[in-house]
Amino acid sequence: MRNMLVRLFALWAPVAAGLGYACAPLLQHSGDLIVPLLTLVMLCMGLNLRPRDFIALRECRSALLLGVVLQFSVMPVMALLIASLLQLDNELTLGLLLVGCVAGGTSSNVMTYIAGGNLALSVSMTACSTLLGAVLTPLLLQTLVGTTVEVPVTDMLLSLFRIILVPVATGVTLVWMFPRAVNAVQQYLAPASVLAILSIIAIVVGMNAILFETAGLLVLLATLAHNVSGLMLGYGAARLLRYDETVCRTVAIEVGMQNSGLATALAVKFFTPASAMPGAVFSIWLNITGSIFAGLCKRLDQGGDARSSPMLSDSHSVDKGY
Repeated sequence: MRNMLVRLFALWAPVAAGLGYACAPLLQHSGDLIVPLLTLVMLCMGLNLRPRDFIALRECRSALLLGVVLQFSVMPVMALLIASLLQLDNELTLGLLLVGCVAGGTSSNVMTYIAGGNLALSVSMTACSTLLGAVLTPLLLQTLVGTTVEVPVTDMLLSLFRIILVPVATGVTLVWMFPRAVNAVQQYLAPASVLAILSIIAIVVGMNAILFETAGLLVLLATLAHNVSGLMLGYGAARLLRYDETVCRTVAIEVGMQNSGLATALAVKFFTPASAMPGAVFSIWLNITGSIFAGLCKRLDQGGDARSSPMLSDSHSVDKGY
C-alpha cells in the first residue's frame, strides 16, 4: 500500500484535486494547514539526506553548477514569458512566478532514478538548490515583480528559514545522531510526504473552486508549458555543453520539476489563495510529465545500450522521491 501510494502519485494528484473541488465548502478555511504540511515534507527530505549529499561530486561539479544556475534563471524567465503570452492576471502571474523561483522538487530524485540518470548528482542538486532557494526565492521575486507587487522580502526570508532550513537541518541531524531509529521509519517517509502534498493540492483547489471554473483551463496550460519548457531547456543546455546522456537527463528533470508545494505555501501565506493555484496544478503536472519523460528515456535505453549511471547503486532508495 505504501509503495502504491508513492509510485502512483501521478494518479493520486488529480484525484486529490477532484476531491478538493468536490469538498470545497469544507476546505475554504484550511489554508493555515498548508505551511505545517509543507514543513513535514521538508523534514522528511532532511531525514532522507546525508551530509555527503550537500557536497558537489568531484566529477560532476560543473554539471551541478549548471543545473542550479538554470534552476534559478530559466524557470523564472519562462514563467514571466508564459504568463505574458497567455495574458494571465496579476495573481496567477505571481503564482506561476513563485513556482519558477523556488528550488527543485524532491520528486525529481525518483524520476532521475527511473530515467537512468545520475542519482547522486540529482540528490546533490536538490539539496543545494533547496538551501540556496531560502535566499534566492524572495530576492528573485523582488527583482522581477517588486515594482508592481509588494514582496515582503524580509518576512519571506524568515519564513523560508523556518520552513526549509530548520526542518531539513533537523532531519539531517537526526540521521547523523540516530541512524538506526531513522532507518526504522525510513519506509514511512515518502508515503507521509505524498499524503502531505496531496492534502495541500486538495486544500488549494478547494479554496479556489470558483476561480477554477473560470481560469482552470488557462492555469492548466500555463503550468504545463512551464513544466515542459524546463525539461526541454534543461536537457538542451546540458546537451549543448556536451555532457553525457545521464547528466543531460538529470539536469532536465532537476530544472523542470519545481518544489511546487513550497510555492503554494508561500502564495497562501504572503499573497492570495488565487496565487496558489499555479503551484497546486504544477504539482499534478510535474509527476505526469516527469513519469512520461522517464519512460521515454527507458525506452531509448532498451532500444540500444543501457546508459546506467555508476551512481545509481548508492544508498538512496527509489522510494525517497515525493
